[in-house]
Amino acid sequence: MTMANELDPYREALVVEQVTIWPDDGYGLDRQNRQKVEAALHSHPQSATDLTYVRLPTGFCRRIRVTPEDITQILGTGPLPPQHNQTLLEKHHG
Repeated sequence: MTMANELDPYREALVVEQVTIWPDDGYGLDRQNRQKVEAALHSHPQSATDLTYVRLPTGFCRRIRVTPEDITQILGTGPLPPQHNQTLLEKHHG
């Protein structure tokens, strides 16, 4: 079951898994910048543009789909010009 697209303090307290979803091209960012974006989004999930909670047997999974707006907010610049493919990769962080 997927939950609303806003920060929920109750569910946040029960997060046992984090997932970051990137497009295949990672918006053209190198690994270091992707890690920086992921760390910032998961340490301040209320700032994520696309945040959902997925119910698990033991708690919740916080799922953040990275958007160009998130990248601009965190890195101060937009993603590199798109050859952007909409197929998404999930990067799991526990």
